[in-house]
Amino acid sequence: MRIIVIANLKGGCAKTTTVVNLACGLAELNKKILVLDIDPQGNASNWLNVASPSKGAYKLLTSTDDPASLVSKTSIDGIDILDASVELSQVEKFLAGELSIETKLKRRLTTLFKKQHWDFVLIDTPPTLGILTINAFSAATEVLVPVTTHVMSLSGVTQLISTLNQVNEFLNPDLVISGFIPSRVDLRTKHSREVLEKLRETFGSKVFKTIIRENVLLAEAPSFRKSILSYRPNSNAADDYRNLTKEILNI
Repeated sequence: MRIIVIANLKGGCAKTTTVVNLACGLAELNKKILVLDIDPQGNASNWLNVASPSKGAYKLLTSTDDPASLVSKTSIDGIDILDASVELSQVEKFLAGELSIETKLKRRLTTLFKKQHWDFVLIDTPPTLGILTINAFSAATEVLVPVTTHVMSLSGVTQLISTLNQVNEFLNPDLVISGFIPSRVDLRTKHSREVLEKLRETFGSKVFKTIIRENVLLAEAPSFRKSILSYRPNSNAADDYRNLTKEILNI
């Protein structure tokens, strides 16, 4: 089982878009997926059309309920979810006074995985460096970093790498960056091409060959509660995410 956190400390970097479309790409290939949505905004949970919202992620971190009872079905075969709720924004206050709060998620997931198994666990994170994001880094084995091809996105990557180095040293020595995903790439603009080139110069083979091209369809799909793979299955955007899925499977 691969536990992958999708993270970038800047907003608007296509984290949730990556989580949902990657999950659906993997499900198309008959993989079993658990999406763990720990972003209080709950965009992934809304997008995946949870049949019976249960505040699963919040309860996982704050209750002693059996973790297996907190997992919900989504509208997509093969994809389960621990759904988000606004209460997640209060997790740090709730956990104040507990020991080792940075590893609470890891311990609870360990209990869950004794009862249920998935091929992939994909964790959607908030665009901030708080206790939720640190818990995700502590629990995961891999990090995927979506990076929009805008110069300010690169500064967020620098901050993220610094944080991951500290996580490796103090909390989770096994966590690795699986790759950087160039997203919202508009090859028609010089700026986008230059940032993409800088990303590849800096991180080399860690940058995925697949780029996620700018496409209005990606912005439309969530309003229909569909991934790009079902909303416009023959589009360039769907091709991009299917190609990314294959690359990730081959890591």
